[in-house]
Amino acid sequence: MLYQAKRWVRPEDLNPHNTLFAGRLLEWVNEQIGIATVVHLKNNKFAARNISNINFLSPARSGEVIEIGVEMINMGKSSITFKAEVFNYSTQKKMLTIDKIIMVCLDDGGNPIPHGLIF
Repeated sequence: MLYQAKRWVRPEDLNPHNTLFAGRLLEWVNEQIGIATVVHLKNNKFAARNISNINFLSPARSGEVIEIGVEMINMGKSSITFKAEVFNYSTQKKMLTIDKIIMVCLDDGGNPIPHGLIF
């Protein structure tokens, strides 16, 4: 994966089953996708248009360190597409995969516009 970030799972990140709350994990993945989009588009006006199947493969618990990886896989006229994987260092297991996350470049009114980059 091209862009990677490590996160430490803390007690406040847990669900009632004492595993990492799925919403928190998706928040962290979304943040990495946003950072990667800004880096590629040099523009902070974008939004998620589509997220493919989200596959939760294994849990994480408090004190474990996870790594979030995102990689650009395609670029359209106004969009940029990524894939994402999350890995748990403590258990040595893949935690999550998302095959496709499409981000769209927007104008000031929130309408899709060409980003002008060449892939």
